[in-house]
Amino acid sequence: MTKKTLTIALLSAIILTSCSENTTQENPETKTETTTEKVETITSVDENGKELQLTFNNTEGKVTLIFEGETIVLLSEKPASGIWYKSDQYELRGKGNDIVLKKDGEVIFTHQDDIVHYSLKNKEGQSLDMTFNNTENTVKVYLDGGEQIDLKGEKAASGIWCKNDQYELRGKGNDLELTKDGKTVFEN
Repeated sequence: MTKKTLTIALLSAIILTSCSENTTQENPETKTETTTEKVETITSVDENGKELQLTFNNTEGKVTLIFEGETIVLLSEKPASGIWYKSDQYELRGKGNDIVLKKDGEVIFTHQDDIVHYSLKNKEGQSLDMTFNNTENTVKVYLDGGEQIDLKGEKAASGIWCKNDQYELRGKGNDLELTKDGKTVFEN
């Protein structure tokens, strides 16, 4: 009797399990897909302190601007490089952090990063080429024309101090030192 009850219970469990599996497989409407849109918001400031908020929705190919209390939606165009969005009245173009917003063909907002290029050559003949982005407080360093080294500015008592996980650039004027993992790789 126990053997018969156990067999019936086992068969019932198998039948119930197989029925519920079939129901799930045959009903594709219960599946849900979540699509997340790639949205990025940045704020740009011009030389007069005016702010332009830009919210890029790359999935929909549009940008929403907030400028002087007005919300403006522009659609993406095909630029040769950089960005290009427009509507009947507005046009936004840019590359990197540099942007220009026009209304009816007239420039109403422009932002350009403060970029400074600087090169040094030391007594050993090594060259150090640097591109400072003073707006972002970053510098791109090239030692002897090699790989780009990206550094972020730190608060220095005087002079400059920029670093990343491996490299550190310190100095004042032409007296600069670049170290890698604590060892000097360039000194002037």
